Amino acid sequence: MYSKAFSDLFSINMGVKQGERILVFSDTIRTDENPSAADADRRARLLQTAADATAFAGKNYGNAAFISFPATAASGAEPPESLWRAALGDRTVDKLSEADILPRLLSKEATPQEIERAMEIVIAERSAVADVVVALANNSTSHTRFRALVNAAGGRFASLPHFDPAMFLTSMRVDWHALAERTKRLAEEINNAVEIEVTTPNGTHIRFGKTGRIAEGDDGLLTAPGSFGNLPAGEVYLAPLEGSCNGVMVLEYAPTRKLATPLELIVRNGNVTEIRGDEPYRHKLERKFAESAKNRNIAELGIGTNDKASRPDNILEAEKILGTIHIALGDNSGFGGTVSTPFHEDYVFYEPTLMAVMADGTEKILLYRGKLSI
Repeated sequence: MYSKAFSDLFSINMGVKQGERILVFSDTIRTDENPSAADADRRARLLQTAADATAFAGKNYGNAAFISFPATAASGAEPPESLWRAALGDRTVDKLSEADILPRLLSKEATPQEIERAMEIVIAERSAVADVVVALANNSTSHTRFRALVNAAGGRFASLPHFDPAMFLTSMRVDWHALAERTKRLAEEINNAVEIEVTTPNGTHIRFGKTGRIAEGDDGLLTAPGSFGNLPAGEVYLAPLEGSCNGVMVLEYAPTRKLATPLELIVRNGNVTEIRGDEPYRHKLERKFAESAKNRNIAELGIGTNDKASRPDNILEAEKILGTIHIALGDNSGFGGTVSTPFHEDYVFYEPTLMAVMADGTEKILLYRGKLSI
């Protein structure tokens, strides 16, 4: 059913060459989880699709492996050591352990000096590292040290958290080269600004500082050594300057469902300081905020650029919808920020008006009610 989709994934998105080492991984539902019947079905199909993709890769490219493990506690949490070994090699992981770095990497408590040493070890063992990693796990490994180390050694990494195999027939059918051009143009406009202001019809109004921060494009073409991105792709993203964001975020969707009633998140000096509303999802946020104050951080501003993306109930595709914006909380250490925490959650906002504020105070509207104006 997905043979063409698998072919496009490995040939167009990942640029796989014959004999390259490919690793595909997925995760299983933990015993303490209680997903809905629909979500449990999606995750079962995701696990099977990951195994099928591995079989396709092995048949057509000759060197593919599959691994699965119980899902991590949250997106942004480090995956288990078994995956590190599958992707980086036993010898590499043994060296990280001998240097007494591995436990701190797994807990996201490693110092910058320890992270630098870990990269030196992994780069020195480059030949043991997978050339291509396809992350078909439910929870995201995008914002992890694991992913960063794979990239540091030149591995290409595609992250597909919360993926539904049906997306192979929708948002993965986009014209990748047209998407890349649109994404590049928007990133250039964002990088001309020092501040970004976003308003939406539902009451969201928030301002982001970006002095010293660079917006990047996620265009789905992950063919260069060290490439990383989401699939389905299609966004411009940046880590706003910590402490610079102020305003209100009105959430209408959680990552995988529409909220019964909206929640208002009050943002002051870069952190969520208050939640207003009774929707049960607030309790998950409150638990995460209680775990660490870092989870309150405004971690990311993203802008969707995929004209084939449409579904609002799955964050992986929703955040790519052309003309939407998304805002993430928690970790931003993997894409230019300074906050490291095992939590990263995105929320999508519809029909946004996005204004870029330049250093001289002039303003330019890049999105108006969800329509690109560049």
